[in-house]
Amino acid sequence: MIRSLLFIGFVFLLSCTTAPQKQSGATSWAQGLVWYQIFPERFYNGSTANDPTAAETPDADNMPGWQISPWTADWYQLQPWELKKSPNFYDDVYTRRYGGDLIGVIQKLPYLKELGIEGIYFNPLFESPSLHKYDGSSYHHIDDNFGPNPQKDKQRLAAAHETDNPDTWIWTSADSTFLELINKAHQLGMKVVIDGVFNHMGDQSFAFLDIKKNQQNSRYKNWFDITRWDDPATPENEFSYKGWWGVQSLPELKEDANGIVHGPREYIFNATKRWLDPNSDGNPQDGVDGWRLDVAEEVAMPFWVEWNALVKSVNPQAITVAEIWHDASKWIHNKAFDGTMNYLFSQAVQAYFINQQKKISAKEFGERLKTIKENYGAYTSGLLWNLMDSHDTDRLSSIIVNPDRNYDRLAGPRDNPSYKVRKPNKAEWEILKQVAAFQFTFRGAPMIYYGTEAGMWGADDPDDRKPMLWPEMSFADETHHPLKGRTRPRDVNRFDRSLFEFYKKLIQLRNTYPVLKTGSLQLRTELSTDAVFAFSRKSNKASALLFFNRSNAEQPIALTSLQGSLDAWSGKKIHSKKMNIPGRAFRIFIHR
Repeated sequence: MIRSLLFIGFVFLLSCTTAPQKQSGATSWAQGLVWYQIFPERFYNGSTANDPTAAETPDADNMPGWQISPWTADWYQLQPWELKKSPNFYDDVYTRRYGGDLIGVIQKLPYLKELGIEGIYFNPLFESPSLHKYDGSSYHHIDDNFGPNPQKDKQRLAAAHETDNPDTWIWTSADSTFLELINKAHQLGMKVVIDGVFNHMGDQSFAFLDIKKNQQNSRYKNWFDITRWDDPATPENEFSYKGWWGVQSLPELKEDANGIVHGPREYIFNATKRWLDPNSDGNPQDGVDGWRLDVAEEVAMPFWVEWNALVKSVNPQAITVAEIWHDASKWIHNKAFDGTMNYLFSQAVQAYFINQQKKISAKEFGERLKTIKENYGAYTSGLLWNLMDSHDTDRLSSIIVNPDRNYDRLAGPRDNPSYKVRKPNKAEWEILKQVAAFQFTFRGAPMIYYGTEAGMWGADDPDDRKPMLWPEMSFADETHHPLKGRTRPRDVNRFDRSLFEFYKKLIQLRNTYPVLKTGSLQLRTELSTDAVFAFSRKSNKASALLFFNRSNAEQPIALTSLQGSLDAWSGKKIHSKKMNIPGRAFRIFIHR
């Protein structure tokens, strides 16, 4: 049992009251919004008519008999065509395709609405040969396998002879499907944010293919960081270029001191405007509501400042969110972005609530949270995406099963053979609920990675990208292990209705009590112990006091100032000055 140590004299001003800000800014709609991250290829297969073929799938030619992978199969079990290439799971898995598409997302919008989702963030949607789409062939077309008619789209694009000039661009059926999705999401009150990967493109991009063909004579010769041209007088191909982190399938766009150079810069700007205001009528209601920017800090800040200004000129209410894993405040204060994926929050929550042998104290936890607030300021803190997992990490449930690691390190069997691939047990699910409750009541915009609310688990990429667990489907038990000679328990894999309802109730509480969404924040050190962390939120009309007991033992809490308040979770009035909070539990008290 963790000893309860009162923080008497704990006066580094963690009270850090965040004064309420006027919600008059153009991006105030995003304060505290509940986001849901979708990895499109793995969310829902709405139409088998657009499924990728072997000819469209890199490396499928090494797997005779390759097919779309069965959605409900045991994740680690290799299919017959995969075994023809290699008995090693991690040699085969990236060739898998499951057929997720935008038609499927449209069909599942009612599911997201029932859950209470207010905004969708999509991993890349643009045309690409990969499953993850971070190697875009273009920025101005949705991947044809996400739309209704890939072959027709290919034919129309071949006939269109597009260039980087937007006057040559057409609208494909996949593009139109995405615009339909935006419209339907907006009708349901949901915002849509898409991924912008503007540091690099794929080696199948239209510009790079032209360079490979025409070398120095290509109109795009200055778009990429070419280190050597091919010498036609030799039998060798000397052509070489800089790839992102050395990955040759991801040629980097050329930069100077101001960021992306002219040429690709204008192309990016034109593609950005296309999706913000598709019909160019000056009303951006038919476009996306913002962008999330991949590896943002790998592009010089002047580019982002200019790009962000362009976004605001098209739609002042659009938000821009950077992928920066550490403190991103200088980028935000310099008006390069509105917010960031708040991995500092993720790391702190893991260290306090999840770690066992390497857990941090409540004092250190509070200091980390205070630093986030001080670095970003009150208004920006409400825009930060408070996530616990993503397509780049192991899933929250598996982080809990494998504690005492640095966040996103040793996060899967490939680099950590002792990593447990099993399903969480009952006690571990309770930790997940406590973490979710903290995530959904703290200052910021909570984000759910698809399937977390359904009970999905999995190690880091690629195991965090399993097909979505749907209640109407019957999934095979998970019995296989990815490493030779390793075993794991048989785990039943099915949609967790009770967990879904838990997340749904958390979101409902935010809507019922807006103080939990946009209220100011104060860390209540005088009410905290090393086992129980307390904070309060306040608005003009209400206040909330919250307690989180991370220990396994029951702990006392004092409610002197909240007699007559409401226990928001149970709906019961509080009449006592003292009460106990069970182990691994939380309490939300509302006073109005």
